[in-house]
Formats: sequence, C-alpha cells, structure tokens
Amino acid sequence: MTKGAENKRQGMKSSNGAGTVCIRFLGTGDNFGSGGRFQACIHVDAGATRFLIDCGASSLIAMKRAGISSAAIDVILISHLHGDHFGGIPFFILDAQLISRREAPLIIAGPPGLTQRVREAMEVFYPGSTAVERKFRIDYVELAEGETASLGDLAVLPARVIHGSGAPSYALRIECVGKIIAYSGDTEWTDALRKVADGADLFICESYFFEKPMKNHINYRTLMAHRADLGCKRLIITHLGEDLLDHLGEIELEVAHDGMEVII
Repeated sequence: MTKGAENKRQGMKSSNGAGTVCIRFLGTGDNFGSGGRFQACIHVDAGATRFLIDCGASSLIAMKRAGISSAAIDVILISHLHGDHFGGIPFFILDAQLISRREAPLIIAGPPGLTQRVREAMEVFYPGSTAVERKFRIDYVELAEGETASLGDLAVLPARVIHGSGAPSYALRIECVGKIIAYSGDTEWTDALRKVADGADLFICESYFFEKPMKNHINYRTLMAHRADLGCKRLIITHLGEDLLDHLGEIELEVAHDGMEVII
C-alpha cells in the first residue's frame, strides 16, 4: 500500500485537526438509470468509519465494481424511502450474510418508517429472509427531524425537505473527523438546504433537470439562482436525469459521475 493510500485509509489528521475523508460516488443516476449510471449511492471513507449515503437498488453492483465489500461498511444512511435510494439494502444484507460473511454489527439509519419498509422489501424479494438468524446484528435507527444523532463516530442531522416518499424525506448534514458533508437527498428547493449546506466542506445536491420545473426535484437553473445562499465550500451535483445530461456543456458546477473520487 502506498503512503497516499494509507493516509486515505486511516483518515490522517490535517494541520487544522480535521481528518482526511475520501468520498467515492458509486451511483450518480436517477431512478431510471439515465446515462447508464447506477442509482444513488455514495461511499465515504473517514478512516475508522466507512459508510454509505443512500443505497439504491443497483448499489451492490456498483460496490462490487469498485471493490468495496459489504463487510467493510459500518453505517448506511438513507435520505428517503424510494427504491433508488434504499432499495439496495436487501441485497446488501444478503451479500453480507452469505458472501462477505460479515460478523460486525451494521447500523442502518434513515427516516421514520425505515425499519418496516426495509423488512417489507426483504420479504417481497426473498420471502422468509427477515426471520433468518445472522452472525451480525442490524441496528435500525429512525432519525428524528432536526435532532442530531450520534452513530459511532458520525453526527447526523436530518432536515425535512420537500419530496413525497410515503414517509418524511430528509437532507442530511453529516459530521465526521472534523469535516462536514451535506447531502440534499431528493427535494424541491427549500430553505432547509441553506441550513444543511452552511459551512459544509462539501454539499452534494441533486439536480434532476436542467431548467424544467418538476415537483419534488431541483433543476439546475433553480439551484444556480440560490447558489449564493449556500454557504458550502464546495458543491457537486448528482442524481442526473437525461435532460440534465443533455446540457452538460452548459453546467458551471462540478458534476458527479460514477466512480468519481473526492478528498476533503
């Protein structure tokens, strides 16, 4: 292992006391896989803690392509309960049980209703799978709006956003090793994004369309109109639909792609 890779893995402390965090975009597409992209899934390596932000239905494929084992994830954070954001969890759990032979506890955290929705999805896909005895414990944590939750080394603040999913939909503000990652989840523009993004080292924001207004989602033009309101140090857009992908030459912001790595 090279020195640079070892520093990345361990999350070495920087001169200001914060750790180094490596973020890999495993899935940056929409629910339809536009552009051949995988669904929402972001891998974060903060050294002692490695976690996923969202776990869409295609996430296990994206993880295997990136060489990331289901046994090497400590926490899965879910923004909302749509299949392209949480639908990969049943496959992740079965892989952890049968393939990677996981033994360490797994935390899965998300909005109210998470526990029931995951168990229902598992029973639809693989009847009887929720009753199987595994070598690892799963701790479901249902996040309360506006309350910071301590999940191991992570401090996670959920903020309610505007996106119908049959349960509260959240943007997430995640603090780890002195760095802050903000994530919009799926949402229309809402002032909650200002609070989530303020002071963040990185704000990852959806941008589904280029300029077409659409309920439940932000388009690029709207996001740019509010860019000055976001106090983040860096902004990267994701969850890209066909319309946005057709206008990439006109985009001034950083655009995520599957496999993209960012160090903060």
